[in-house]
Amino acid sequence: MTAAHDVLFDAPGPRARRRHAVMTVVGVVLMVAGIWVVLRRMADANQLEAYQWKGFVTEPVWWTSYLLPGLWGTIKAAALSVVFAGIFGVVFGMGRLSHVPAIRWVCGVVVEFFRAVPVLMMMLFLYFGYFATSGVVSPSTAPLVSVVIALTLYNGSVIAELVRSGVHGLPKGQSEAGLSIGLTPGQTLRSIQLPQALTAMLPALVGQLVVVLKDSALGYVITYPELLSAAKTLGSAYSNTLPAYIVAALLFIVLNYLLTRLAGYVEGWLKRRGTGGGRIVTEAPAQGEAEAATT
Repeated sequence: MTAAHDVLFDAPGPRARRRHAVMTVVGVVLMVAGIWVVLRRMADANQLEAYQWKGFVTEPVWWTSYLLPGLWGTIKAAALSVVFAGIFGVVFGMGRLSHVPAIRWVCGVVVEFFRAVPVLMMMLFLYFGYFATSGVVSPSTAPLVSVVIALTLYNGSVIAELVRSGVHGLPKGQSEAGLSIGLTPGQTLRSIQLPQALTAMLPALVGQLVVVLKDSALGYVITYPELLSAAKTLGSAYSNTLPAYIVAALLFIVLNYLLTRLAGYVEGWLKRRGTGGGRIVTEAPAQGEAEAATT
C-alpha cells in the first residue's frame, strides 16, 4: 500500500532539527527567566506572603461570595452565547451562500457590520442605551442579556464567515455530486457541504469559543457578576488584588483547556460517525488498487 505524502510540510533535516532544539532551549530559558522575574517582583511587593493567600482556603472565598459564583456567571454567559452564536452563524453563513442575491446581500451587510463593531461597545450600547432603562427585562437580568446579545452578534458573525469559507474550501466535486443526483443547491448545501465544512473548521470554531469565554469578562464594565468582577471584589475585600487575579486567570486557563478537550472529543466523534469529508488524495492509486476499487 502506498504511503500518503504530506504536501504541506516537509520533514526537518539534521540542521533544522538542531535549529529547533536550540530555539526550544532558548525559549525554555527565557520562560524560566520571566517566571523568576515575576516571582521576584511579587516577593519584593510582599505578594507571596502567606497572609495574602490564606483566604483562598476558606469557604466564603470560593462558595459563598466570590470565585465560584463568579465562575458560574462566566460559564452561564459563555454557554448561552455559544449556543446562540452557533445558531446565528450557521443561519447567516448559509444566507451568505444563498443563490438569492437579496438574501446574500442582507446577510453580508449584517455579518460585516457586527464583525466591525467592538464587543465592549455593543455591551455598553445594549445595556445603557436600552435594557437598563426600558424595563423589558428586570434590572438584575439586564447585564446578562446585554452580554449574551453582544457576544452572540459578534461571534455569530465570525462563525458565519467560518461557515462560508469552510464551504468554499471544499472540493468542487462535492456540490457537483449533489446536483448530479437530483438535489437542489440548497439541499446540497445542507446535506453534503455544511456537515463536512463544520467538521473541517472545528479547530477554528474551538478558537472562537475560547474567545467567547474570555470576552465574557468584559461584562464587568456593565456590572455583570462574572469571574473577573468577582476577583476584583475579592481583592478589594481581602487586600490581595494580585493573588485574586492570578487565581481567576488560572480558572480561565482550566476552563479553556476543558473546552478544547471537549471540542477534540466532539471532533473525534464526528469523524467516527463519518460526518467529515474524506482524505484528500494527493497521488494516483496504483493500478492494482484502482482495479480493486472498480470491482
